Amino acid sequence: MKFTFVESVGKQKLLRNEKTVDFIDDTGVEDQVINIYPQIKYQTFEGFGGAITDAAGYVFQQMNDVQQKELLTKYFDPDHMNYVRVRIHMDSCDFSTHLYSAIKDPQDRDLESFDFTDTEKYILPLLEAAQKTAQRPLKIMLSPWSPPAFMKTNGARKNGGSLKREFYPLWANCICRYIAEFEKRGYEVEQISVQNEPKAVQTWDSCVYSSAQEKEFLSEYLYPAMERAGLEHVKVFVWDHNKERAFERACELIDEKTDHMIDGVAFHWYSGDHFEALDLIRKQFPDKKLILSESCLEYNKFNPSAEEINAGRLAHDMIGNLNHGLNSFFDWNILLDKEGGPNHVGNYCDAPFLYDVEHKELIQRMSADYYWHFSHFIREGAVRLGFSRYTDAIDVTAWENPDGTIVLILLNRGVEAVPVHIRLQGKEADITVSARSIVSGVVSGR
Repeated sequence: MKFTFVESVGKQKLLRNEKTVDFIDDTGVEDQVINIYPQIKYQTFEGFGGAITDAAGYVFQQMNDVQQKELLTKYFDPDHMNYVRVRIHMDSCDFSTHLYSAIKDPQDRDLESFDFTDTEKYILPLLEAAQKTAQRPLKIMLSPWSPPAFMKTNGARKNGGSLKREFYPLWANCICRYIAEFEKRGYEVEQISVQNEPKAVQTWDSCVYSSAQEKEFLSEYLYPAMERAGLEHVKVFVWDHNKERAFERACELIDEKTDHMIDGVAFHWYSGDHFEALDLIRKQFPDKKLILSESCLEYNKFNPSAEEINAGRLAHDMIGNLNHGLNSFFDWNILLDKEGGPNHVGNYCDAPFLYDVEHKELIQRMSADYYWHFSHFIREGAVRLGFSRYTDAIDVTAWENPDGTIVLILLNRGVEAVPVHIRLQGKEADITVSARSIVSGVVSGR
């Protein structure tokens, strides 16, 4: 057996030169060991992806053909990051060039005035280009940030507010219409969430649902509307907000009545690890899937000294989520301008790729390097494997790909190198994980 791997160290750009170590017979080593147990299997992984937002599509159109091809290849080419999923907002979100809704007429209960122009302008061209690069249909997750202003208690898309009860039926039909607009253009909408961040009153597009409101809207209006429209094949995910309350929301929403309507729980990373919350959901609802639907660097995003730390934070969160039941992952904006926008309320964030519009330069961030370590190696259909590690100085995750190869990913966020003896099926291999580095590789020849 051999372990062929790539290591990215510190602020160095991704090292594409591979290293290989041979496994030898187990010498009986007891210290500094990471054990891999391929006979112990957990969840199946369904793929990595990112968000194609109005902002990302706008910036994409500012780039030249060569830069567009470079971006698309790095994300969606099967031999690179191999993204197979995209998340798209219904109507505008904060990362939009302006506020917009596809339906504006309160009297139009038949959606005859439904206008898909805003989605067609920037989002669909990027989606189409990404899909061509991927050489396959991309699986889409749609999420609403807010119903139209006239449907809400505060009369605005922004600053929270709730969906008025009299508009529950119309908004349910609007969501179905959004799905239908994508599907009639040949795109594959695999899943939706009921509402993005239903607990947050944001200065941008937002809408608050209590658990009782989300449950009523889903069970009495949205799911029946999907059935009438022949959209039962689209999977429904609830919550779509931070992990610290994900378990409670799942318990409040999933019961005998709604169980068949809810395919899983979507969550974000912004409030901390809370990996145990995913364990609780897995234990209580073992048939439900877990999606990390949004992750981005929102703190110290353009401080050069923080880029390395933030990339490590993202990788730590990724490994923790993977090890606690994650089935698929969506990064947030796949592309922004150098300022972290456009964003109609100035809620700027980092992204794996930024574009300097003034100097016509595409900038690859460390987060893209680190995400490559996951998405390039862990393939659709991979199954998580059991392991044990000798120290919490290293984050570890282990997977078996459909071709039988074993993927190991090791993250060292510390300031000292860490030695490791990898033990697997009566063999061992020795490596050293450098300080502030990530190692990813494949065990072959089993």
